[in-house]
Amino acid sequence: MKKRILTGITTTGTPHVGNYLGAIKPSLELAEENSESFFFLADYHALIKTQNTIDIKASVKDVALAWLSSGLDTDKSYFYKQSDIKEITELSWILTCITAKGLMNRAHAYKAAIAENKSDEDKGINMGLFSYPILMASDILIFNSTHVPVGSDQLQHLEMTRDIAQRFNHLYKKTFNIPEAIVQEDKKVIPGLDGRKMSKSYNNIIPLLSDEKTLKKSIAKIVTNSLEPGDPKDPNGCNVFNLYTQFASLEQQSQFKNDYKEGISWGDAKNKLFNLINLELMPIRDKYNKLQEDKNLVNELLDAGAAKVRPLASEMLGELREIVGISKIE
Repeated sequence: MKKRILTGITTTGTPHVGNYLGAIKPSLELAEENSESFFFLADYHALIKTQNTIDIKASVKDVALAWLSSGLDTDKSYFYKQSDIKEITELSWILTCITAKGLMNRAHAYKAAIAENKSDEDKGINMGLFSYPILMASDILIFNSTHVPVGSDQLQHLEMTRDIAQRFNHLYKKTFNIPEAIVQEDKKVIPGLDGRKMSKSYNNIIPLLSDEKTLKKSIAKIVTNSLEPGDPKDPNGCNVFNLYTQFASLEQQSQFKNDYKEGISWGDAKNKLFNLINLELMPIRDKYNKLQEDKNLVNELLDAGAAKVRPLASEMLGELREIVGISKIE
């Protein structure tokens, strides 16, 4: 059986280097001839985080262009918008009805949100945030995906999907594949400008599709210590060095370590990081600028992608309706 590999990015904010290193690049590398690759824009998930209509629309376009500029081939893969596949949300309700509340209580994002509330643990928490792991499971299971690339910090999401799939198979009959995680063990969490995980929520990103000037300005904002030029510096735990390792060869990393030992200035260290990142992003930026010239391209590709995946989703949902008893009366 062919592998079915599925990857999605939530359409909130500007695509950044963390998205590229953590999801886009590894997922495109996994797209191979003996597998089917599904790439989607998680716009329903975006509604959990923001109600700004303009921001969501802009992000859908930018995230789509980030995938396309990075080399996604829509002729050899499935590329679509979550909201264009109505079967996903219908499956989400079916799965909601067999998922234990206790499982949702253990979700990291939900636990982190209630931990911030002191007097009322439910303050500011909507049902989208609480139950989003079920919608995520629906994204994966509607196409019976076999493999899902995830960062080590996102592994719980897939474990919950596995639990939900196993529960359904136990209650009814073996229907869903139990998807496996593809975890890049050698890749650490991508640090942002302040050392925390690069995230639009933390406002600490390096934009992926910016011009050179903006890219350089972003890298210049990386937080460092106050050691002067000439003072030996420790690469361990350094935001600049950690980002450098994400793009550099082992030989380049070794040389950069030596630069630290010899007291490279923070300005020069950031310039080295900029040159390395810029070298990799340059062809992506050039393709992005070219793709933007066709104003209808993104919609045309997403419409075509939805037309390709909709029959698969419809077939799966038809089978599921029959299994759970929501079908024509005989």
